[in-house]
Amino acid sequence: MLAAGTFLMGTTEFVIAGLLPELSTDLDVGLSHAGLLITAFAVGMIVGAPAMAAATLRLPRRRTLILALTAFCLGHAVAALSGSFAVVLAARVVTALATGAFWSVGAVVATTAAGPRNSARAMGLMIGGLTLANVIGVPVGSFAGRLTGWRGPFWALAVLSGLAALFIGRFIPAQEQRAEVSLGAEVRALRQGRLWLALSAAMFIMGGVLATYSYITPLLTERAGVPEGAVPVVLIAFGLGALGGTTTRGRLGDRRPMATTLTAAAATALVPLLLIPLSANPLTATVLAFLMGLTGFTVNPVVTALAMRFAGDAPTLTSALSTSAFNTGIAAGSAIAGTALESSLGLTGPPLVGAGIAVLTLLPLTALAVLGTSTPTRIVAQRTSALEQTGEPARSPAHR
Repeated sequence: MLAAGTFLMGTTEFVIAGLLPELSTDLDVGLSHAGLLITAFAVGMIVGAPAMAAATLRLPRRRTLILALTAFCLGHAVAALSGSFAVVLAARVVTALATGAFWSVGAVVATTAAGPRNSARAMGLMIGGLTLANVIGVPVGSFAGRLTGWRGPFWALAVLSGLAALFIGRFIPAQEQRAEVSLGAEVRALRQGRLWLALSAAMFIMGGVLATYSYITPLLTERAGVPEGAVPVVLIAFGLGALGGTTTRGRLGDRRPMATTLTAAAATALVPLLLIPLSANPLTATVLAFLMGLTGFTVNPVVTALAMRFAGDAPTLTSALSTSAFNTGIAAGSAIAGTALESSLGLTGPPLVGAGIAVLTLLPLTALAVLGTSTPTRIVAQRTSALEQTGEPARSPAHR
């Protein structure tokens, strides 16, 4: 269920890259200006994820997920009905806030259910919905956008998210116990220095990947000579790589987190550099798009699981901050890449920016490798009334 929700949210975040020409023409703005729709969504996630996590901390998790999907649905409907770039931009921010709430709660549910030993695998499964969006949602949305205009994919996302809200309301079990959550304990647990190193790695890796990916469509059509109708095929290759990265590397990340992430981050920095001289050929451009997805999306499940582990008793707020971290990278990466696109660098600007940002991932990862990743047993920052569940007095956190 969580992967299905992240599938829809991943589709809306990344499908804009495949719809930029249609959006630019219909809303009468330039390509780099239309790219602000990617940046705006990321900014909304940066601010919205921790804000919504704090606002919904005491709400039942199922209710939070339903409300988030409902707001997501309405945001897409408003955007699809509008002909104003400003309104579409505002709607993107609203849907980003909803996505932040869904992610912050969903990641806690996933990692708690799996336990600390399988947390990276659980995050890989949940993020698998995001990467599946790159395999199916983004290419299908891009193809549909060429047939129906960009509004068609937006209407589809509105309808599907409404259905997802109904399914989650029906099938996700409600929490019978009442949890007393301490926001102060959540904030205090953020003092862990290693947690911020993990979040920094998430920020840099996504910034590098999205700086390149956000403007990959003009690179493919104008430099590689890929016909517009064939662009979704390249997007599928990227998505397949991303899916492989999150599923297979999530398993490796549980056993050897630092070796896995350092290797993947170094490869992610190299791929955009190779894209500059080799993107003139459609085949090599497609292969490099696949490799960029494979290496770039290997890092995120692992560093997110590490952040949750380091947080100890602040799982919800840390989950939200991890969402903010990689969306900070997306916002900064796509914005800088848009500026590079308009500069004398032209189409080679975005991959050059992507390589530069991705290489910075090695700094926090190296620091983590030196400091180590082991932690004491996790204590969750919430107290459940034992009298309600067992009739026994509640025990102290040390006994839980």
